[in-house]
Amino acid sequence: MQFYGIVIHHSACSAINGKGYDFFIGKNGIILPSSEQTDPLYIHICLEGDFSGKRSELTASEKEQLFLLNKLVLGLSEKYSFEPGDIFPHSISCPGAFFPWSQLVISPEDRYH
Repeated sequence: MQFYGIVIHHSACSAINGKGYDFFIGKNGIILPSSEQTDPLYIHICLEGDFSGKRSELTASEKEQLFLLNKLVLGLSEKYSFEPGDIFPHSISCPGAFFPWSQLVISPEDRYH
């Protein structure tokens, strides 16, 4: 199976509605896989929460979610042979205007994060 990368969502997205993702990363650190594939071209990952509002800093649970997201992206990109930097937002409003893209520092060479 060939995927071209990963699409990121947040659970506040109206298109999610309990489905529409391949993996869900909860605020409690759990990663739940979907029982059905969402898209034949991309892997969709949803983070629990709403990244639409401005914030001064990330909460501890959000930092943990991003850590898990980084690890999941590295594993999936290796398994399905796409570049770990091939990460895309679901839409203009999802995963939110204040999603911390700068926290996605993924380097398979030194396994950063």
